[in-house]
Amino acid sequence: MGGKLPPVVAAARKALSTATEPGEFVLVACSGGADSLALAAAAAFLNRKKSLRVGAVIIDHQMQQDSHVVANRAAEQCTDLGLEPVLVLQVEVANDSEESARNARYAAFEQALVMSGATRILLGHTLDDQAEQVLLGLARGSGTLSLAGMPAVRGPYLRPFLSLDRTAIEQICVHEAIDYWVDPTNAAPKYLRNKIRNQLMPVLKDVLGTTIPTSLARTAILARRDAEYLDQLAATQLALLEKFTDPTTLVLSIPALRELPDAVRGRVLRAAVSKLGAPSPNFERLEALETLLFGSKSAGPIQMDGNVQVFRIPKNRSIRGSVAMLKLTKNASTRA
Repeated sequence: MGGKLPPVVAAARKALSTATEPGEFVLVACSGGADSLALAAAAAFLNRKKSLRVGAVIIDHQMQQDSHVVANRAAEQCTDLGLEPVLVLQVEVANDSEESARNARYAAFEQALVMSGATRILLGHTLDDQAEQVLLGLARGSGTLSLAGMPAVRGPYLRPFLSLDRTAIEQICVHEAIDYWVDPTNAAPKYLRNKIRNQLMPVLKDVLGTTIPTSLARTAILARRDAEYLDQLAATQLALLEKFTDPTTLVLSIPALRELPDAVRGRVLRAAVSKLGAPSPNFERLEALETLLFGSKSAGPIQMDGNVQVFRIPKNRSIRGSVAMLKLTKNASTRA
């Protein structure tokens, strides 16, 4: 450290300061890798300036031999930076998958918030991570929100480094004299994200230019703005249309649903299914609901994940002013 402050270090500190409230108590989620240690170093600067109160949480997934050594080393580095408290939590991962590891990790994060009394957790995801996330979303084909990547803020989780690329992160580590750990699983081809990072992204840079990660990250920002606005419209429409006949049954007017713009109607249907405690329907299930809504000869049911079924109820001609309805209900086996 010392000498002229590199612009990337100043940018990192400013990004973190902008993302947080003065004096709040936060934890840095630190793996010992370059991104999280660069984040820890920026947070430590604000901690010394008393702009933030900063601790750290290290999650030992126990998925690699000597993982506890890596976790303890990361804890020592955070302590040396002046972060307090520094928590090391071990988790059990149900199977060797990214999703299981992520679920275990976030459960531990929630535990760390309770244990420490911190209000938020800082995550070290970078612009390159965001670009990869956009490509993962594109591969899934699951709509605008999937292309929106990772949010900068979601609940107690902050990602202040989404505007910084990995080159900047490594420059910060050099300036701060930080010796970071390189996770060997980042090269494992069995994980789709690694294939995108190590195989697809180099081709995209070669064909489309080295700024493609920045372009993808920009796409995420624009897609998230659009998705959040449409979701707000859908939430308003669902509140106007929904009618509960009991806690596990929801009915919606078919004529009113048909009048909605396609982009809003699909979100209303997804939100209605989710409101009954089921996972948001995928593209195929949503298409089935659209078919039911626009005059399929069948009245259903359409089976959703989470034991929610959807029926079409025809207009009751004996009741003046009645309209056809879409009925969403949980199966009896799921009711408390």
